[in-house]
Amino acid sequence: MEPLTIKTPADALSFIGHTLGFWPHESLVCITLDANRVGATLTVDLPNREGGLRYARTVADYLAHDTNAASVLFAVYTSEPQKPGQPKPHAATIAALTCALAERGMTIRDGLLVGDNTVTPYDADPRDGLTLPLKATQSSQINAEFVYRGSTIAPTNHITLPASTKESRTADAVDDRVKTIHTMNPGEALEQARTLWDGMLEAISYPNDDQTINLIA
Repeated sequence: MEPLTIKTPADALSFIGHTLGFWPHESLVCITLDANRVGATLTVDLPNREGGLRYARTVADYLAHDTNAASVLFAVYTSEPQKPGQPKPHAATIAALTCALAERGMTIRDGLLVGDNTVTPYDADPRDGLTLPLKATQSSQINAEFVYRGSTIAPTNHITLPASTKESRTADAVDDRVKTIHTMNPGEALEQARTLWDGMLEAISYPNDDQTINLIA
């Protein structure tokens, strides 16, 4: 397999997305680096509160498991807007992480701030014109190479389960049973209901599907 070269922010985001298999949301992603080689990729949820030395040290401890790592590339994925002249989103967290990494002999090589539609260098001023649209990742060389190899990036890491049809089938069955009861003699229907309830109260097991449908009806 030919080595891949990350040259641009779009390349970096494409690499992260394909490595993780999904697009992060409200997350901190860190990649360990040794000279010009990429090491481990770590993603964690952003803290609810700004800063947090314990949070930063936990992240640094995970990254330190890569004993060859000398530096780190990070990306902050957040919907929090970046305001000119104001601290960057999660600035205290990144400051704490910088200190925690330094304690373990690692430095931060570079950082990215990834919003809903754009990406900028984390230390750049929004007015410097370094903002790129996220759609640039679709045309990056790294993305093209991963797609060629059969890789895809899911919108989230949440598993989407198929909609259950059991509830609708049960509702239809209850409606059918109600219609049947309406055609019965009232005394006969009442006697069947009493027998059913008596049986359920005396039973030592849960009712089966047919009994449940009859109980609801």
